[in-house]
Amino acid sequence: MQSTADFLAQRRRKYFALAALSGFACAALALGLGLGPHGWSLPFAGATASESRIFWQLRLPRVVMGALVGGGLAMGGVLSQAVLRNPLASPFTLGISSGAAFGAALVIVGGVFGIWQMAAGAFLFAALTALVILGLAGLRGSRPETLILGGVAVMFLFSAATSFLQYLGTEQQVQAIVFWSFGNLGRVGWPEILTAACMILLPLPLALRLAWDFNALAAGEESAAALGVSVRQLRTLGILAASVMTAGAICFTGVIGFIGLVAPHVARFCLGGDHRLLLPGAAFFGAGLVTLADAVARTLLGPQVIPVGIVTAFLGVPFFFWLLLCRGQNRAGGL
Repeated sequence: MQSTADFLAQRRRKYFALAALSGFACAALALGLGLGPHGWSLPFAGATASESRIFWQLRLPRVVMGALVGGGLAMGGVLSQAVLRNPLASPFTLGISSGAAFGAALVIVGGVFGIWQMAAGAFLFAALTALVILGLAGLRGSRPETLILGGVAVMFLFSAATSFLQYLGTEQQVQAIVFWSFGNLGRVGWPEILTAACMILLPLPLALRLAWDFNALAAGEESAAALGVSVRQLRTLGILAASVMTAGAICFTGVIGFIGLVAPHVARFCLGGDHRLLLPGAAFFGAGLVTLADAVARTLLGPQVIPVGIVTAFLGVPFFFWLLLCRGQNRAGGL
């Protein structure tokens, strides 16, 4: 049985780990603000008007949006894994990103290239995908496996529909669709940032209030029900919160993959399975990871800027394979 001293020491270690994750996010933000295609520069005394304009109008909005997107995708990943009780789950597993990509592609093929119009189309179809998943969750006897399989089916459906739109579109429209699907932080301003922040942060109080219920669900549906948790209602609210956060994160920037898978696992490794700490910890790491990836994207081939979604994919794919191999070894070893 764990003693009080051991419990307090463990809690101190977790709070230290949470502080370290927040420190990583702050360091990544500072690096993102100071690092540009031509080296390190901040608008201190002696900066030219051009340098100040680049910082305040281009670099600062880009870094703030990157932090919001990373935090939103990470928290969406935590909620998806908690609801589905599957460590390989993420908002993209539920087909939300494919739905958003189809919505943006539909607007583009319709002849509209404005960022607000594309964001509206992406959000509309991301919400439609969430409604489909919520419908599956409301079915009697529905299991987490049903939701995952339903999400995969929806993902392939929207991917096929997006490919069909690319086949019908002009060369310029196809280029716009492909560029949006890469993920890019360079097309946003403060109105877009404010809208995304509202969509990402508004579900956060609900998610934190349900943290104890998510902890109970981690022990099994029967155990959670015995503790008075309505599993069906919890699953519905969790999917809804994850969907709104994910839609807010990607509707302006395009698809930025693997953050919703990588950040929750890193946070869980550092903090354990308590969702009261896991949600903010994953948000800190996700924010820092996207900001760091964007700094790499801006400087690797500078002055040419690589879409940040490509960089996160290169970071995420090796982690995904590592996760699969570790799970396979654990299962073989009877863990």
